[in-house]
Amino acid sequence: MDSWVVAMMLGVSLFLGGVALIAFLWAIKTGQFDDENRMMNQVKFDDEKELNDAAEQEKKREKLKKKEYQPE
Repeated sequence: MDSWVVAMMLGVSLFLGGVALIAFLWAIKTGQFDDENRMMNQVKFDDEKELNDAAEQEKKREKLKKKEYQPE
């Protein structure tokens, strides 16, 4: 291969790697990876009904901690 082809490939790969690094750092800074509970809830509960029931139970627990919940 000619040396200019190697230099061009090296330059393009460094540029694309830099763009990927900047995008990754931006995603970390803006909190794209902060939602830990969402992924865990998707694994624990099979369908939307179970997930909604779990969310309702969590709301009841929070109200109970604040002494606002009155059992039905």
